[in-house]
Amino acid sequence: MARTTLARAARPGATGPGDAAARVAAPQGAVSRAVGAFADRRAARRYAAFLGALALAAIALAWFTLAWDNPMEPGTRGFWLIAKLRATSLVVMAIVAVSQALATVAFQTVTDNRIITPSILGFESLYTAIQTTAVYLLGVSGVLVLQGTPQFLLQVALMVGLAVALYGTLLTGRRGNMQIMLLVGIVVGGGLGSVASFMRRLLSPSEFDVLAARMFGAVTNAQDEYIVPAIVLVALASALLLAGTRRLNVLAQGRDTAVNLGVDHRRGVLATLVLVSILIAVSTALVGPMTFFGFLVAALTYQAAGTHDHRYVLPMAALLGFVVLAGAYAVMNHVFSAQGVVSIIIELVGGTAFLLVILRKGRL
Repeated sequence: MARTTLARAARPGATGPGDAAARVAAPQGAVSRAVGAFADRRAARRYAAFLGALALAAIALAWFTLAWDNPMEPGTRGFWLIAKLRATSLVVMAIVAVSQALATVAFQTVTDNRIITPSILGFESLYTAIQTTAVYLLGVSGVLVLQGTPQFLLQVALMVGLAVALYGTLLTGRRGNMQIMLLVGIVVGGGLGSVASFMRRLLSPSEFDVLAARMFGAVTNAQDEYIVPAIVLVALASALLLAGTRRLNVLAQGRDTAVNLGVDHRRGVLATLVLVSILIAVSTALVGPMTFFGFLVAALTYQAAGTHDHRYVLPMAALLGFVVLAGAYAVMNHVFSAQGVVSIIIELVGGTAFLLVILRKGRL
């Protein structure tokens, strides 16, 4: 009969009789396991090390963006004046990274599906339709008409309104069904995309060129006046999501488990989806469509975090999103002088990751 040892799951040095319940019998030489967010202490240390490395990478990329190719001496007034102009891009990237990362992770949790993103609800198609309609009706000046804080908030309100209409109609009542809601979102998005595509075919070449620049996600699309309302909306929605991480953990177990644990599953799902719609709407209205960016960040986060506890997954997702986006912009903009290609490259990498996950989903 194999000998066993008592591996302590409580604090080291605990010897009282009350600590016996915290001890788990394990084969000699096996790694001790404890009930918690991580499988064992090694996984917890790996998470902490990776999170620390991401934080250092984020700081390094931020400094690289501010200092690279800055003609003034570091520390001088001229240096900080130029750095201040570049800091706007960093703030925009932070807003987009937090919005896309948190929204995608939360959306995949409540839909119980790792291969979809919030864009399936038609946010980006609505953004495209709004931009195309303005240029179609008003010409090149239509782009200018959509610029301004009221117009920015109006676009956000329209996107959130579309999402809330889907949630309120298709998730309430006895016949509320998540799959039907997602399918309707796909149909609505496809219809808006078709209308926008038809109008683009009727534009003149000069109007089409102006519009095309708005169809790709880019930091340069963001206006300085958008930043303050975007920060307020993203900070509020993110804080509410982070405050509800324990509820997200329960919702991830499915409806039956959540109800048995005393959680109102439908209300929790609706509240989460509203916060998700706010985050995605702000990101899309700020910089434009970023279809696969959130999916890429979420997939990488689950591979790196070593846990499904949202208290740890969400912060890592936000930090990883900033590192991916800031790293792509730093390399493409300051090394290859091709800032406009960044979103295309991210979408290409994200789309490739999406296909890989689908092909491997039986083993993930």
